[in-house]
Amino acid sequence: MEKIPHCPKCSSEFVYENGNLFICPECAHEWVKQVNSEEVKNEPVVKDAHGNILKDGDSVTIIKDIKVKGSTSVIKVGLKVKDIRLVEPVNGHNIDAKVKGFGSMMLKSEVVKKCS
Repeated sequence: MEKIPHCPKCSSEFVYENGNLFICPECAHEWVKQVNSEEVKNEPVVKDAHGNILKDGDSVTIIKDIKVKGSTSVIKVGLKVKDIRLVEPVNGHNIDAKVKGFGSMMLKSEVVKKCS
């Protein structure tokens, strides 16, 4: 069994694992756990609208206005989204992210651009 590390931010020992993330319940810090090269080979490659390869923890910028289902709000072009998580595609949505002002939601990789 793999040993779970202490939180790099607050040194808490109560870190838990959620998918490919480590999460600290004391300071709410999340970070991507290191995976071995065999696991990486099995993961599908996700690319942004310009063909750049995306990975967990990347920051992206929205390149197209997005209507939010069930709301009159719109996510505007140019909004930066930090710390994305790649997930199995659900109706074409393969990015899970916390969008400022909107909360947690799924995005399509075709409407984002990777930040440098």
